[in-house]
Amino acid sequence: MKKTFAALAAAAMTFSATAAFAQIKIGVVGPITGQYAAFGEQMVKGATMAVDEINAAGGVNGQKLELITGDDACDPKQATAVANKMVSDKVVFVAGHFCSGSSIPASDIYKEGKILQITPASTNPKLTDDAVKKGNTTIFRTCGRDDVQGATVGAYILKNNKGAKVAILHDKSAYGKGVADETKKALNKGGLKETMYEAYNDTDKDFTALINKMKQAKIDIIVLGGYHTAGALMIKQAREQGLMAKLMGFDALETAEFAQLGGAATDGVLMSFPPKAEDDPKNAALVKKFRDAKFNPEGYTLFTYAAVKVWAEAANKAKSTDPAAIAKVLRGGKFDSTVGVLEFDEKGDIKNPVYDIYVWKDGKSSPIKK
Repeated sequence: MKKTFAALAAAAMTFSATAAFAQIKIGVVGPITGQYAAFGEQMVKGATMAVDEINAAGGVNGQKLELITGDDACDPKQATAVANKMVSDKVVFVAGHFCSGSSIPASDIYKEGKILQITPASTNPKLTDDAVKKGNTTIFRTCGRDDVQGATVGAYILKNNKGAKVAILHDKSAYGKGVADETKKALNKGGLKETMYEAYNDTDKDFTALINKMKQAKIDIIVLGGYHTAGALMIKQAREQGLMAKLMGFDALETAEFAQLGGAATDGVLMSFPPKAEDDPKNAALVKKFRDAKFNPEGYTLFTYAAVKVWAEAANKAKSTDPAAIAKVLRGGKFDSTVGVLEFDEKGDIKNPVYDIYVWKDGKSSPIKK
């Protein structure tokens, strides 16, 4: 895996260095290294494919695009450093970041640097809610928010597991705590009070103490506000230690690496995720293009692809790369994208976001029939 991402980063640097023909610089920023690098790869692959297609079709306003890759490793401090680098490199648009904890601090820098930001994956409501309060009108997302995701998971539990003993866990990150708290809110509103509410560290490798606590409390359902690496370890150790509680996570589980790390213990794990773009028949030719290039466009690949394509379409309509001009076009139109028809509200959020419930089995996640 490390070799793959090192090669990916090297390829990205080579592309940037040799793209002398490019006249417009755009960026993609995510966790290229670190334990969430699988998502960084999704983002880079999606953005690269979009840029290649845009350039082949004549570019943006007659100018070619150069894609610059930034690695934030899902670390807020590194994210601000990368954001500042994007400003100094005179980038006009960034597809990113992945983690909400990175997107939120970076968004202030992009606002001041006059860079339009579209995140394909940062779901914390504070990102756009706080942006409005600060007068930041140039931030958008192609994904939904945690209040919608939490409501979806909460409704599923209330409908299918009345009276269950629920443990709500989070990794203290803006994303993990955010989505856990939104689910807690939905459950409490529906009359179900959680049995446990606990935090863990995303770098933890041994969950024995937490698992013992859940066994003693006779937990039926674990709501996991966190990423796939900790989730895989937790469910694997839970099964090994005799805890058979059902694990229910969120969109950050959507990578094949989750099943690779957790093995057979991931069978039966539930999660929320938007309708999968790679399963949409209208995207069949594009998906084949990715797979022919030896990459499965899972997770947030097509959400990143959509972010770049939507920006380019809006820039062509605005006949400008000015973020304010593009933002006006984005808020005033409908965009037919790989992740559905996108309309943006005043905050920059997509209108009418949808999350489905998926179940993992044999290394793959599939939607549960409604």
